[in-house]
Amino acid sequence: MPQMAPMSWLFLFSMFSIALILFTIINYFFLIYQPISSYKEQKNLSQISLNWKW
Repeated sequence: MPQMAPMSWLFLFSMFSIALILFTIINYFFLIYQPISSYKEQKNLSQISLNWKW
């Protein structure tokens, strides 16, 4: 079974590294995040008063 030359290992490492970096950049910049709740719901949540009964 023939062994791979060191240049082939370097090429494979660089190819997979570049693919990983491109994948993370694409996920970071092009993923559209949806807000968890709207402003109206947040406004209603902030008006709730907490009455602690000790």
